[in-house]
Amino acid sequence: MARSSKGVFFCKECGYESSSGWLGQCPACKQWNTFVEAPDEGAKGSKKSSAAAVFADEGGAEAILLKNAEATGKERFTTGIGELDRVLGGGLVKGSIVLVSGDPGIGKSTLMLMLSGSLGRKYKVLYVSGEESGEQIKLRADRLSVSAENLYILTETNMAKVYGQMKELKPDFLIVDSIQTMCDENIQGTAGSVSQVREVTASLMKIAKSTGITTIVVGHVTKDGSIAGPRILEHMVDTVLYFEGERQLFYRIMRCVKNRFGSTNEIGVFEMTGTGLKEVPNPSGAFLEGRPENAPGSAVACVLEGTRPMLVEVQALISGANPGTARRMSTGVDYNRLSMLIAVLEKRLGLSIVNCDAYVNVVGGMKIDEPAADLAVISAIISSVTNTPLPKDCVFFGEIGLTGEVRAVSHADKRLGEILRLGFKKVYMPLSNKQAVAALEKEELKKEFPAEIRYIGNIRELRK
Repeated sequence: MARSSKGVFFCKECGYESSSGWLGQCPACKQWNTFVEAPDEGAKGSKKSSAAAVFADEGGAEAILLKNAEATGKERFTTGIGELDRVLGGGLVKGSIVLVSGDPGIGKSTLMLMLSGSLGRKYKVLYVSGEESGEQIKLRADRLSVSAENLYILTETNMAKVYGQMKELKPDFLIVDSIQTMCDENIQGTAGSVSQVREVTASLMKIAKSTGITTIVVGHVTKDGSIAGPRILEHMVDTVLYFEGERQLFYRIMRCVKNRFGSTNEIGVFEMTGTGLKEVPNPSGAFLEGRPENAPGSAVACVLEGTRPMLVEVQALISGANPGTARRMSTGVDYNRLSMLIAVLEKRLGLSIVNCDAYVNVVGGMKIDEPAADLAVISAIISSVTNTPLPKDCVFFGEIGLTGEVRAVSHADKRLGEILRLGFKKVYMPLSNKQAVAALEKEELKKEFPAEIRYIGNIRELRK
């Protein structure tokens, strides 16, 4: 009696496979209820994907000694969009595959069309859309003033036809919007399923590496902010970019979380306008625009995103509440970090906040990850509690420890340079970073630095 083929189960978060049946908790990533069933392609036997049929291998790879391997640099292409080039580490690498993800309506398709138009001036670009018709793409291109002689558009979800067009046109760049809408008829499952997303991405990656076609795929994001589909999608590609921002606000942030050809944690800032996305070369000025004067609870923090120092406004509001009903809310600042800073203020400075509502917000939709903003957060809280406005021309940066000490932060010299450029008059910074100012003195920049520097060793000194 013939043995029936049975399906395997995949973890949507990490891609872990299990042939023994459904599991409530993934053994690899320890997440619950993430297993979904997908067919076992190995049991099917003979069928190959469309990519295997179109791009057949000419020969197998051979193992070589590490000492004989060539360490030549990868060729890069500038995109013509400065903020995007910054995030990518200098441009797109030939033959690489890049994943761009973001919330619906955040501007991913707009950015991809602008990128296609910019690249299409010099290179041949194939833009594949599985979500829009050719008329819709044309209308958006006219609105964005996108025009390039070498830009080809293809509205198709069948990957067999996409592979055929790739072999015929031989483009330098391929943009797929989005990967969840693409479907290979030789792979079981509907478009967007675990098996389809995994196999289509694997085929595109193989083509990119063998032909040198630089590929950019767009991925949807789920409600919890993760990329829809198997988590293994992020491990397969060379670069992962997140497009962030509140749809109600004008600013969008491009963040790099993985890059095999450059540094990570770099960001690019864009502004959404009626004619598309506009680069913001001076994000500090943009985030501080409209800052109120003589308002208690407002402080300026100097944070570092990748290698870029930026000044952002941190606002705090402390108001009375009924005993036992106090609330803690944060936007742009880690909630647990805020709770810790409030506890330090209560213990080390004796501020009574336990029965008060505490709200902290970073203006402009910016999310602060590094602890260098701690000094600005507690300064804003103290300002709100005492109802005392902070000087408009002062900046704070420094990490706070549990004993109230102000600890050193990295790249203090770069932060001071940004503060100098924007003309602030007073800086509160860690005492441990005094050497950074000494370095500026050696470069004879101290005489040009118009700000008064106040070194803080402990948060008690803020009350003086």
